[in-house]
Amino acid sequence: MNRMRVEDSWLAPGVEAESLWRAAALNNDSVLDASGAWLGDPTEVAQLEAAQRAGPERAVLSEAMPRLAELPFDADRKRMSTVHRLAAGGDFAATDAGGRIAYMKGAPEMVLPRCAQLAPQAQTEAQRMAEVGLRLIAFAERQLPDGVDVHDEHALERDMRLLGIVGLTDPPRDEARPAVDECSAAGIVPVLITGAHPSTAAAVARALGILDAAEAGDGRVLTGAELARLDDDALADRVQAVRVYARVDPEQKIRIVGALQARGQYVAMTGDGVNDAPALRRADIGVAMGRGGTDVAREAASLVLLEDNFATIVRAVREGRRIYDNIRKFIRYTMSSNAGEIWALVLAPMFGLPVPLAPIQILWINLVTDGLPGLALASEPAEPGTMRRPPRPPAESFFAQGLWQHVIWVGLLMGVLCTFVFWLAQDGDPRRASTMVFVTLTLCQVYGAFCNRSERQSLLRIGWLGNRPLLLALAITVALQLLVVYVPALNPIFKTVALDARDLVLCFALSVLVLVAIEIEKLLARRNLIYREPAT
Repeated sequence: MNRMRVEDSWLAPGVEAESLWRAAALNNDSVLDASGAWLGDPTEVAQLEAAQRAGPERAVLSEAMPRLAELPFDADRKRMSTVHRLAAGGDFAATDAGGRIAYMKGAPEMVLPRCAQLAPQAQTEAQRMAEVGLRLIAFAERQLPDGVDVHDEHALERDMRLLGIVGLTDPPRDEARPAVDECSAAGIVPVLITGAHPSTAAAVARALGILDAAEAGDGRVLTGAELARLDDDALADRVQAVRVYARVDPEQKIRIVGALQARGQYVAMTGDGVNDAPALRRADIGVAMGRGGTDVAREAASLVLLEDNFATIVRAVREGRRIYDNIRKFIRYTMSSNAGEIWALVLAPMFGLPVPLAPIQILWINLVTDGLPGLALASEPAEPGTMRRPPRPPAESFFAQGLWQHVIWVGLLMGVLCTFVFWLAQDGDPRRASTMVFVTLTLCQVYGAFCNRSERQSLLRIGWLGNRPLLLALAITVALQLLVVYVPALNPIFKTVALDARDLVLCFALSVLVLVAIEIEKLLARRNLIYREPAT
């Protein structure tokens, strides 16, 4: 569905509305599909729909005034002209002599200078409509004398008669403003690059929250003409502050992307047209529109949006951060658990104690205690504040922000606790001591899995019940662990013995220290005393 529509129009003095809408209908490349809907550029479709409401059907006009030639729109010309035959004495003939007539449409600054006479209020009306965020299209006509080469723009597009200016609006989706606000909170700087009038671009940017109400005149809006006067160094100095680029050419989009990259920015760019393809390819992440985008744009892009919706990009960023966080959580949990096993096996012999774990017990821990909770961490929901933190530097190590330190000290803590339990149990059955280490290490990892649901947020804030797959995995882990301890048939296989209530309470009490210690670590991290977050 085309969201763009004609919102306002202005007629030049002495011009009838029929003339303006006839030009809008004939200087138009939209076509009907099988269902009777108009297909084409959204701007042209909106113009044609307005023309159909105001005057004769386009089919009737086209039959009476067939197109003879066309000078197509392009990014440099910013205008389009069509030439039509006039039937002598017909309903649409400007004179009884018939002949040819040219219709031109385009940006007002490209059409008005090619008109023979201008109404004084033309520029004022154009500025008025632009300031309320309307996209402006000016229309003009010219009855062509004999001998004019219709393929020569200099001969054709001159001495035109201004018909009027049409203002179109493409209302932002309801979710666009919240998506922009969420980007800003996440440290992502939205920038608007458009071919529209600067006042129109600024109004749209203010409506979306890209510009504040007072920012349009403080260097935040840069036109293509101003950009062309800047060399690469000067543009690199300006690009950090500019939020809106108006009336830019395709080549200038590449310069903008390059200037941002030169300042160390990671650039994602959206586009849908053929002219956007070079900039999409130059950007770090090119995002093309799947519905309205051209094949060239989709081929040049890294990603294709099936919904053509900016809010989808924000949802993708949120999901990407969640996945990245969960991978880190899985690695933190798995590596710290494995480190705990290693320290337990190393520390006991260092203090003159026997090896505390049997090979079958180590295998059991790796398969069950590490595996199930680790996989369940992948389903952890996004943490509170995920979209209110700055992006991580692209070159940042995966083990940055305290991950490797966490692995070392948590693993060491687990090893110390297991060694302490092993030492306490040395006055009895060796298998009892080994079983207590076996249970303690498993419970340490269970508590560690709970804590690793967030790298910084307290369990009191995120809650204990937010990840049901993890709860199920940990419940299965504890249940299986108790089975290998208390089912007599499994004791010979796993080298275990049944523990009494005092021994079991001791294992639970010591292993909970892992939870307390990790929560203290997260408290210190939240206060930026350790593992400081990267600056915005």
